[in-house]
Amino acid sequence: MKNITELELNGKRVLIRVDFNVPLNGGIVLDDFRVRASLPTIKHCLNEGASVVLMSHLGRPNGEIVPELSLDPVAFCLEDLLDREVMFSDDCISDDAIGLSQQMLPQEVHLLENLRFHKGESENDPVFSAYLAEHAVIYINDAFGTAHRSHASNVGVSAIINETAIGFLMEKELKYLGDAMKSPEQPCVVILGGAKIDDKITLIHNLMEKADTILIGGAMAFTFLKVLGKNVGASLIDEDHINTAEDILTLADKTNTKIVLPVDVVAGLKLSNDATWRISNLDNLKTGEAGYDIGPETTMEFEMLLSNAKTIFWNGPLGVSEIPAFSTGTQAIASAVIALTEKGAISIIGGGDTALALKKYGLEGEFTHISTGGGASLQLMSGKQLPALEALQEYA
Repeated sequence: MKNITELELNGKRVLIRVDFNVPLNGGIVLDDFRVRASLPTIKHCLNEGASVVLMSHLGRPNGEIVPELSLDPVAFCLEDLLDREVMFSDDCISDDAIGLSQQMLPQEVHLLENLRFHKGESENDPVFSAYLAEHAVIYINDAFGTAHRSHASNVGVSAIINETAIGFLMEKELKYLGDAMKSPEQPCVVILGGAKIDDKITLIHNLMEKADTILIGGAMAFTFLKVLGKNVGASLIDEDHINTAEDILTLADKTNTKIVLPVDVVAGLKLSNDATWRISNLDNLKTGEAGYDIGPETTMEFEMLLSNAKTIFWNGPLGVSEIPAFSTGTQAIASAVIALTEKGAISIIGGGDTALALKKYGLEGEFTHISTGGGASLQLMSGKQLPALEALQEYA
């Protein structure tokens, strides 16, 4: 599997799979983080004299044309970031779109319409893949956020275009999520949050071999607390994975991995912006009350356990961070991790909801690496193969 710097790009048409799955409102890009993350690869190709064709998905139109999910607004956003014209085609495999790509001059940029307007994308249809491959003679995958999907644009095309490589963003993701976590500098502390246990089971098992301490917050903590016989009130419980949580705690004892759970919470009777709340230890949760954030005592304990960490991996908010009253724990731990990063610790944020929470409170720029892919980062950190990378290796 080659890196982009190993390719001769001058005068070549390059098809780049990017991840422009960004939030839109009224035809305006609300968060250009993923677009900006793709710029090093795009600019390198342009500087080397290539013509650049970009393809991406946006949302889940399920094979239908959904005007609200058009990539047209992203073309304008990209024009501003590149300070050059970006041509846009209202389809990704039409004769007009392919013809435009084949007639491009060096250093021109062409963005294709949403790949998922065609069912062939998600189905990894070989005919759809062949149409996409007609756009260029070189293929670069820089969309880490979709690397865990077996789709036409990141698997099917790899089998058709002879010259392939990964871009700078993909390389960076693999460096931190793959290489850095294979043998992390110790002490290594993992922070896990969010609601579900099932999508983190393999991740937890894999990280037990590498981490000294695993700090668990978010709704998933209450399933573990229930296993331990703690009072969790009306807090969300993953009933389908009670046994799984018990097995994880048992394995942690066997591997001498310290799993740390909340001792107090920010409790409320309902989940809303105007909800009344109070700080409560677990024993004093009242009938109908649920925990929606880690409490101050838990926050201090987490901060203490993080204080000597050399490597920190974080996946999942520690509370319902969309609501300010229940975001204090996430913000406090983020500030602690930022301070440790400034002192030389490696901090890796696993994308998805964690990245969104940090963005909401203006904390996203201070970590060693924030992944652009939630599901892909989980899969890679769980020790699983990513189909997009397997395809690049198989057909290289």
